[in-house]
Amino acid sequence: MGKKKRAKKSLLNGLVGTAVVVLAGMAISEQLRRPAAERTWQGNIFGIPYNFRLPNKEQLQNTFWNSETSQVLVPQSFGIGWTINFYPLVHPKTVA
Repeated sequence: MGKKKRAKKSLLNGLVGTAVVVLAGMAISEQLRRPAAERTWQGNIFGIPYNFRLPNKEQLQNTFWNSETSQVLVPQSFGIGWTINFYPLVHPKTVA
């Protein structure tokens, strides 16, 4: 890989990383502004889902292997953004 390509890739990685940190900070700040009893630690910031509650085994399974939905991109079980639901990729529904 050339020097220019590495520099562009490094810049892009830095921008994406910075955006994630800024969004996480905004989401946490939004939660901390609420009274303690009203904090859910989940929601959306600029349309991007976030969830800072520690998931259990069932929640993780429901995120990565959910037969109840045909959606491939689903909200993260922990963190910011979306992740892949592998169930519809392995078991695609056929249209009759």
